[in-house]
Amino acid sequence: MTSLLRKIKGTLKRPISLLAFSCIVSIGTLLLYNIPFFRFVIDNSNESTIGVVWLMISLVVIMLLVNFMMTYLTMFCMRIVGRILLAILSIINATSIYFILTYSVIIDENTIRNVFNTRYSEASGFFSLSLWIFIFVFGILPALYCIIQPVKVGKAKKMGKYCGCSLGVILVFGLLNINQTLFVSQHDTELGGLLQPWSYIVNTIRVISISQGKQAEEIKLPDGKITDDDKAVVVLVIGESARKANFQLYGYKRDTNPLLSRQKDLKVFEANSCATYTTAGTKAILEPKDCDELYELLPNYAFRIGVDVSWRTYNWGEPPIHIDEYLTDKQLAKMYPDVDHRYDELLFAGLRERIESSPKNKVLIVLHTGISHGPQYSSKYPKQFEVYKPVAKNVEEGEKNVGMLVNAYDNTIRYTDFLLNDLINTLRSMKDRKSAMIFISDHGESLGENKLFMHGLPKKLAPKEQYEIPFLVWTSEGFREYKSQLPALLEQHYVFHSVLNLLSIQSPAYNEDFDIFAKRTQDSE
Repeated sequence: MTSLLRKIKGTLKRPISLLAFSCIVSIGTLLLYNIPFFRFVIDNSNESTIGVVWLMISLVVIMLLVNFMMTYLTMFCMRIVGRILLAILSIINATSIYFILTYSVIIDENTIRNVFNTRYSEASGFFSLSLWIFIFVFGILPALYCIIQPVKVGKAKKMGKYCGCSLGVILVFGLLNINQTLFVSQHDTELGGLLQPWSYIVNTIRVISISQGKQAEEIKLPDGKITDDDKAVVVLVIGESARKANFQLYGYKRDTNPLLSRQKDLKVFEANSCATYTTAGTKAILEPKDCDELYELLPNYAFRIGVDVSWRTYNWGEPPIHIDEYLTDKQLAKMYPDVDHRYDELLFAGLRERIESSPKNKVLIVLHTGISHGPQYSSKYPKQFEVYKPVAKNVEEGEKNVGMLVNAYDNTIRYTDFLLNDLINTLRSMKDRKSAMIFISDHGESLGENKLFMHGLPKKLAPKEQYEIPFLVWTSEGFREYKSQLPALLEQHYVFHSVLNLLSIQSPAYNEDFDIFAKRTQDSE
């Protein structure tokens, strides 16, 4: 062993040409970080055996030469900084491929956006011994090689010759595979999301450029007005990663909704989310229509019109909220020190007092929960709600025993059931106000179906578990009547217009077609 280490040390001390170094890094990048890419091509190509072999050879050649040029140019132009950059890319490559192999993610634009929106408290749930070992072996060791291997850079003439020849060969192989254009266009998201390091490099640039190009302020909606003086409160609960499939109310075999299933006047709607990640899903719940632009959101609009609005969150990633009372879990923990701040019940603390003390007739409370968010479902509820046992501590452990993962997830739904039931009972007891509770999830969740876990796949690729969501509505007696005819499947934008109805807000932004309630008397006169 000692002699072997001596040989390795001696080899690393011996300078090699930039050509050799670039070849080594390129081959290492191909073998260590791009096996899922080639596996996807083999599994999804409609070519004959000979055609698949030719396609694979072509892709190998193209990828080797592209990575070779990247390495050569980076080292030649940036020297020490180039080494550091290659080392960083090695560690990011290892992290990316770990999540691709472990959680079946695709590193697309949405994934990068979610990374930027992720807090440490959520990211730490993914930390495990296997992750650190994987990053050390496939990330840190290659990174150290990039840092310490002596390299003879050579002259610019050689750089031009090697990179020029590489570019020429890439173009030739690209033209010889021009018939694969349809295959690439059909699977561009998957292919781009599995190709390292280009998946996160390109998509990071894309996310940054889009965020910088967005309008500085949300587009204001036309002015509206409150049309009556009736006292009313609407509590909108935005669920996190709650999927319809595991709700007893939707026919799930387990009694995950023992309390809500006995609630009088609770309405259950079939619904799909507009996206599979929090930021887009929450935006869809709060906006008047499906669009890429940022229009004035429901709480901002209601607040501007004169509604008393409060936002309480145990989550993050929502679009910009512009109201006076925006309370995070940390702020709520200080306000209610006797409530266990580890769980979402903190959002519901003191709601009765908050509503009854409001000086305004119309009140909108938004509770942005985090109950069913992975990877550590078992940490999201108090132990008395651990009805289904045993439970997996995290998704990584749950991959080995999906049943234990489902147990933990189902316990989060039982906890949700308890919180919503208690909220409804509180609202029902408040006789001086008409009241309503709306619960809708931002997106669904995968729990091992087709070996997929959690959420975030592009909508066109996502399984139904990631977008079929619960949509529950309760109203106090005599508050509003439901429409006699509604589509069999609703979407998240119904929330915006239904809440305007409940709060008696008359507005050009209101769309009756996306309202679950019958038209108000004031509007029909």
